[in-house]
Amino acid sequence: MAIACVNTRASKGVDAPTVTVEVHLSNGLPAFSLVGLPETSVKEAKERVRSAIINAGFEFPMRRITVNMAPADLPKQGGRYDLPIAIGILAASKQIPLTALKDHEFVGELALSGQVRYCQGLLPVIVDARKQHSKLVMPLDNRHEAELVGYQQSYFATHLQQLSEYLHGQAQLPSIDPQTQWIDNAKPKHAGCLTDVIGQYHAKQALEIAAAGQHNLLMLGSPGTGKTMLASRIIGLLPQLNYDQALEVAAIHSVAGQPMSPQYFYQRPFRSPHHTSSATALVGGGTIPKPGEISLAHNGVLFLDEIAEFPRKVLDCLREPMETGEVTISRAAAKLRFDSRFQLVAAMNPSPCGDIKQSRASNDQIQRYLSRLSGPFLDRFDLTVEVPKLPEGTLTQSDTQGETTTQVAQRVAQARNTQLQRFGVLNSQLSGNQLKQAGFSHADLQFLEQSVYKLGLSVRSFHRIQRVARTIADLQQSEQVSRSHIAQALGYRAMDRLLNSLNRPY
Repeated sequence: MAIACVNTRASKGVDAPTVTVEVHLSNGLPAFSLVGLPETSVKEAKERVRSAIINAGFEFPMRRITVNMAPADLPKQGGRYDLPIAIGILAASKQIPLTALKDHEFVGELALSGQVRYCQGLLPVIVDARKQHSKLVMPLDNRHEAELVGYQQSYFATHLQQLSEYLHGQAQLPSIDPQTQWIDNAKPKHAGCLTDVIGQYHAKQALEIAAAGQHNLLMLGSPGTGKTMLASRIIGLLPQLNYDQALEVAAIHSVAGQPMSPQYFYQRPFRSPHHTSSATALVGGGTIPKPGEISLAHNGVLFLDEIAEFPRKVLDCLREPMETGEVTISRAAAKLRFDSRFQLVAAMNPSPCGDIKQSRASNDQIQRYLSRLSGPFLDRFDLTVEVPKLPEGTLTQSDTQGETTTQVAQRVAQARNTQLQRFGVLNSQLSGNQLKQAGFSHADLQFLEQSVYKLGLSVRSFHRIQRVARTIADLQQSEQVSRSHIAQALGYRAMDRLLNSLNRPY
């Protein structure tokens, strides 16, 4: 009787729990059994492992082989278990020393020739292995993920024979370069400058406020007024991610099969799904749950162009993640949680014809068009701003088009620092108790309350307008929030004015 235990890691959302692969060789008719809740892709490992061991020059034991993957209640899928199963069989059959497996973890898919192939979603594995200070052996093709984490005890294998020589102490496996400064020096991808957008100073100011306080923004305007251009410029206004935030984003992309490029490691994600996207594509899910667009936009921006063309049920699925900053996907076998703290920027036409002033649609048709966005969903937008058509002569003006992205980004960074020093969070995340200490006078709050009731807004809108006013004051480096700041925040309620003009109950 021979038993070998090999450590590896499973995939459970952005977590990588430890899995122990136990291999038992016993007498009896030759057989190969896999137990421990393996899915189809893991069960197929039997044939890949058998061929890989033989073609790598080892002897495949003609005995009864039982492989148990513990814990048994954790589903296992993918080809990442090929390498630990093969190592366990070789160790149980005494073709590699058992003592060499101590403090090691193995993960990787095997080709029939014995080569170690790339595996999807290994970044969480590397992060959790670093927490346990384990020596992680992984495919060479996953090297860039280990370099992003900067884990020095990551070792890369290309073939089963090479790995055997390492475990026998006859060779060394390549590891990562201790110099990881190349990530810091990488230049972020540029998304254009604000000066590329002609005119639209009011919309640019709303974009600056949204970036400074991480407020959700909805732009209303006819086709061709620059809504999409404005939305794409918001990334240039936002500060880069810190290392921990960037690692969170990279882990989600790794699990989704979209590994991050090192040169964009610190850049905030900007996701722009098509309006035909399903709820599963947007929120996440599937037979094997994967993160959706809202999780891929974590710590970044989710831009929904032509938002009124999205199905109403799909948009309403965003309401809870926008409040909680996470999405939970429940399945019979497991419950997975993905972070989804994103900033929502959306654009839409004010009518089905595109223009509200020269619309061929009746008020009833416009109301039906706008009703595709539910009231509770609209409540999640802190700012709604009109992006009008440019007046005649604007396109041929020779003067400058306002401030550059760099100039505005400096004010945004200063305002964000002020917010973080005050309460430790940005203004869009202020609680009700924190708003009471945010510099509002009682008279100004009464003025705001009267305005809210006249516009027919909700209590949620009352607090959101306060947060926007606080951000406006921060951009102006004002410790107190004045009535002018509140009035300016009330000016960014274009959707409410549009709905009231149509006499539509809100």
